[in-house]
Amino acid sequence: MSAVTAPRPAGQAGAGPDALLEVRDLSVTFRRGKSEVRAVNGLGYRVEAGRTVAIIGESGSGKTVSSRAVMGLLPASAAVTGSARLDGAELIGLSPRAMRRHRGADIAMVFQDPGRSLNPTIRVGHQITEAIRAHLPLSRRQAHERAVELLGLVRLSAPAHRFDEYPHQLSGGMRQRVMIALALSCGPRLLIADEATTALDVTTQAQVMDLLMDLKSQLGMALVMISHDLSLAASYADDVIVMYAGQLVEQAPTKALFSDVRMPYTRALLEAIPRLEREPHEMLPPIPGRPPDLSARPAGCPFAPRCAGARPRCGEQAPPVTEDGDGHRWACWFPCGKGEGQ
Repeated sequence: MSAVTAPRPAGQAGAGPDALLEVRDLSVTFRRGKSEVRAVNGLGYRVEAGRTVAIIGESGSGKTVSSRAVMGLLPASAAVTGSARLDGAELIGLSPRAMRRHRGADIAMVFQDPGRSLNPTIRVGHQITEAIRAHLPLSRRQAHERAVELLGLVRLSAPAHRFDEYPHQLSGGMRQRVMIALALSCGPRLLIADEATTALDVTTQAQVMDLLMDLKSQLGMALVMISHDLSLAASYADDVIVMYAGQLVEQAPTKALFSDVRMPYTRALLEAIPRLEREPHEMLPPIPGRPPDLSARPAGCPFAPRCAGARPRCGEQAPPVTEDGDGHRWACWFPCGKGEGQ
């Protein structure tokens, strides 16, 4: 059975007329004592079939929480509102049982730390076969064959031998490849990679990202990359979404974003990227201040207290999301680029 043409479970939604994934007005609120923390605030974006979208932001910006909300992986204490439609099927508000029919089969996720995601007491191949048999009508032998094929697909040497190894017997990069094989085991149309290369060395990071891009093309998937690394997005993404304080603050095709930045926060992130032309040991420019307390959101733009170009209006009114004719969106009263707001 080919890993590329795996059977798909019955009852799956057909391809939608617009986007593979469409998120609208997504909000996630956690209760902390007597206060509420809105970790995601009115997020909206689209992922087209076959494209790679990078979601970028500092720690605490809401990028991981928003993706876990789409996956139905948040605790019961999280209040999730809004919409996330995959191939036209609504994911928000599904029961755990109904969500399990989509998770793995239609949409899958690769997590940051494979050492914590894999069960240390079960051989890696058996963890893959369990996922396969949970969604696909295969015999134990067929699931075993498919798991070995998947381990080969993610470029692990001697896949039949690796099938019987435990996670502690593999390197970090090899464990991450197992996690990718596990995520791909039932042929999802959308893969979310949550900081999937952060815990790896630079060489292994590049190998894993190249593998993900090759598999995306080979299997016809869409890919959502969650990262704090804009340089990674520049190398691999078709579109970039920048989040701050739980909100979308800029979105554009990758080339347009890097050539015509509109949001001062995005510009600050770009200026903090190490560059070869910088003087040796030159300090990277930090973003002053800290992100806002999400249990007491400011009235205006959440980035205003840290923005060198902030004006009185920025602290008084939250800017709407503005969009030009080329799909570039930003939330700023006085944007950078093309002389706007000057």
